[in-house]
Amino acid sequence: MKIKVLLILLLILSSCVGVSSKGIFGTGVSIAFDPRSVGTQIDDSIMEKSLSAKILILDKSYFLSVKSKVLDGRIFLTGKVDDPEDKLKLTKLAWETQGVRSVRNDIKVREKFNFKQSAKDILITSQLRTALIINKKIKATNYQIDTYKQKIYLYGIAMESEERDLVLEEAREISDVKKVIASIMLVDDLRIQKN
Repeated sequence: MKIKVLLILLLILSSCVGVSSKGIFGTGVSIAFDPRSVGTQIDDSIMEKSLSAKILILDKSYFLSVKSKVLDGRIFLTGKVDDPEDKLKLTKLAWETQGVRSVRNDIKVREKFNFKQSAKDILITSQLRTALIINKKIKATNYQIDTYKQKIYLYGIAMESEERDLVLEEAREISDVKKVIASIMLVDDLRIQKN
C-alpha cells in the first residue's frame, strides 16, 4: 500500500516540475541544466502556479498581460497593465504567495501601441537570444529575456560569475539598448542545489 501511495505522489510531483523542452524558465530550458534541487524546482513551480491562479482570479486580463517567474523563492513580475494601481495590486498579490523570499516588479503601465517600438524590442530580444546561444561559455537555456522600450530585463541562473559577466556584456553590446536590468543569480547563491 505504501509503495502505491509513494508512486502516485511521485507521479503528481513530477508533473509539477515538467520535463519537456519548455521547462521551468520558458522555451528551451531543460531540467538537466537547472542547478536547483528537485525540491526547490517543485516549490518554485508550485509558487508560480499559485500566483498565476491568484492573478487569474483577480482579473482575467492580467493573466495574459503579466508574466511571473519564480527562482529560488524570488518572484519576478513583468508585463503591462493599464493603471499604476494595478501594478501595486499585483505586487501585493505576489508578496502574499506562500514561501516568497522577495518580489521584483518590472511591470510597466501600458501606453498607446507603437509598432516601431515593439519591432525594436522584438529585434533586441532576438539578437540577445542568438548571441547567448552562439557563445559556448553561456548556458543560454538558463536565461529568460524580456525587452520593453529598448530596456532588456534578464532573469536566470549563472554557473559562475564569469558566465554572468559574459551574459551582461552580450546584452550591453546590442545596438539601440538603453539599459540592461539583470536578476541573474549564481549557483552558489541558491538555497538548495543539486548534489
